[in-house]
Amino acid sequence: MLEALVCPVTHAPLAYDATRQELVSKAAGLAFPIRDGIPIMLVGEARQIKAD
Repeated sequence: MLEALVCPVTHAPLAYDATRQELVSKAAGLAFPIRDGIPIMLVGEARQIKAD
């Protein structure tokens, strides 16, 4: 299922972070939460992440 989801901002692939239960868009610098098994793909719900 992860292959079907892309970042709503950049349309880039997402990486799954099992520890934090998030889908991470490195391209946008955002991490989208997964709540009760459902990815919340709203920019307003995402947290900013540091660039590597």
